[in-house]
Amino acid sequence: MENNIKKVICSAIQSKQMIQFNYEDSTRVAEPYCYGESKTGNEVLRAFQVKGGSKSGTPVGWKLFRASKMENITVTDEYFAIGHDYGKEPVIKNSYCCIKW
Repeated sequence: MENNIKKVICSAIQSKQMIQFNYEDSTRVAEPYCYGESKTGNEVLRAFQVKGGSKSGTPVGWKLFRASKMENITVTDEYFAIGHDYGKEPVIKNSYCCIKW
């Protein structure tokens, strides 16, 4: 299953398309920037959430999503431009796919 998640997310990153998914009982829409392994060994997505729910109460902003908690991931028809002060990603140790400049 996680291999399929990686394929979907990496495809969205390469084409710069937003994704929609369920996470912690909320539907989220985000711009995916980098997918890889965290310092603790979990597969994670670094993304800029543009709308949806949030356990923290902050529905818009930079988020780190654990892949094992993401469900029903779909690539939307919406494209995005690199922004939101995206830079080098220190929280991802081994990246599988990231936005290319």
